[in-house]
Amino acid sequence: MEHVGDEKESSNNDNEVEVTISPLISGLPDDISLLCLARVPRKYHPVLSCVSKRWRDIVCSEEWHRYRRKHKLDETWIYALCRDKLDQICCYVLDPNSSRRCWKLIEGLPPRTLRRKGMGFEALGNKLFLLGGCGWSEDATDEVYSYDASMNSWVEAASLSTARCYFACEVLDEKLYAIGGIGSNSSDPHSWDTFDLSTNGWSSQTDPNIVPEIEDSVVMDEKIYIRCGKSPVTPHVYAVVYDPSSGTWQHADADMVSGWRGPAVVVDGILYVLDQSSGSRLMMWHKERREWMPVGKLSPLLTRPPCQLVAIGKSIFVVGKGLGTVVVDVGDLENVGRVMMGSSIPKLISDYNVISCTCLTI
Repeated sequence: MEHVGDEKESSNNDNEVEVTISPLISGLPDDISLLCLARVPRKYHPVLSCVSKRWRDIVCSEEWHRYRRKHKLDETWIYALCRDKLDQICCYVLDPNSSRRCWKLIEGLPPRTLRRKGMGFEALGNKLFLLGGCGWSEDATDEVYSYDASMNSWVEAASLSTARCYFACEVLDEKLYAIGGIGSNSSDPHSWDTFDLSTNGWSSQTDPNIVPEIEDSVVMDEKIYIRCGKSPVTPHVYAVVYDPSSGTWQHADADMVSGWRGPAVVVDGILYVLDQSSGSRLMMWHKERREWMPVGKLSPLLTRPPCQLVAIGKSIFVVGKGLGTVVVDVGDLENVGRVMMGSSIPKLISDYNVISCTCLTI
């Protein structure tokens, strides 16, 4: 392949330097080149970024991502944060459209994070974020790291406003939220931080309805729902909901919270919960009837709890111990209440615990 896409300098005399930019692909206008390159499958993007500096810049650019989204060329992969048998964290990725669907290890996690617990793990834009956390001999930290999936690299990102551990982490309206949890002695447990990509910075706010004991969280109907654990002040499980239009937190509907007994995911505005109290049973919250309905039971041969849920389109991925995965299509609910098989993805040899799952679309 001939050399393409870098800047060249030519000098006409001692005082003038002319800078010319080579085309992305020799002989083609850049807009046509982008049209061609954007159709290259996502798994080859790291290879494209090695061709030249201009190719690397375009693969990592917002223009590239906008074009792929606009023309429905973008691909969604699933990322799982796990803890191995040595009590260290590790990260795996799954391409659900690959002919050989299997989880693959992502190398190069920041060494400072390897033994932390209670970290946030979420995707925003074209990056993954690993936030906060704490250890046996380490207080809660405000450190944040981001993973560029196009470059396959981790870098340190803007720090949280508040050091946090075991907190809720969600994305809403293209902003990243870090909510509640356990902080340092000087931090407010009733606070939340918001990260804005446009400013590359965090802002902090407080609300007395936020409590440190956080069990789970989801985004539904353009609001953030947080399921809170029991405490001496609140001996029952309850949830709070954040409405960005008012900027306030309120208590969520008690009927909905009553069935939120496990990991949750939202598909087409419907809340699904995996109840693992007796086997693994997928439940859904019926808003009109205001009741929980069983969708079906999962075979214990395919996944083992504790499990995490993540969704792509109308497919829910149930990721269990060792990354054993079952894919359930909830687009057709004619067989509500029956045993669900779905397609499955083999687990790894080691029984890693899955801490969190998220999706990243490029």
